[in-house]
Amino acid sequence: MLLDLTTIRQPETPVDRTMAPETFAPDDEFRLVAPAHLVGTLHKDESRYRLEGRVTTEVELACSRCAEPYRMPVAGAFELRFLPQALAGNKDEDPESDPTTSFYADDAIDLAQVVREQCYLAIPMKPLCTPDCQGLCSTCGINLNTERCQCAPTWTDPRLAVLQTLASARTNDDA
Repeated sequence: MLLDLTTIRQPETPVDRTMAPETFAPDDEFRLVAPAHLVGTLHKDESRYRLEGRVTTEVELACSRCAEPYRMPVAGAFELRFLPQALAGNKDEDPESDPTTSFYADDAIDLAQVVREQCYLAIPMKPLCTPDCQGLCSTCGINLNTERCQCAPTWTDPRLAVLQTLASARTNDDA
């Protein structure tokens, strides 16, 4: 969904857009499952724009422990600067040094990209369906949140194998 900048005449313009989840392609990390609502104010300074506002939606993620899908609400405030694409080579306007700066082309700002970025920023590094998620059994793969497996974990640290042989040798010792 593009915001046409040629229609913006005032120094401050309210922005209120709702985008259906179907307009966003499913991503590797998340999928939008509720309409994305972007509300804010667009500030104009000649060919430079500043968009401040809030994005609210709901995304579906895969739990990093049990791999089950779960929904997470997204509600994030933002403040972004948009500069014309012609300034992209300018050292003073380097987006690498300022992550809140982007460039626009064809007199339009892609609001869907703004929503996508806010969703990425809201996703935790390790998404969990619940804080106490048990995950999957490392032997049989059963989801430990829903079932109990009969596997007996017998992992021993291979770095301690030498000490284990010493300990078993001392069982015959009377010391």
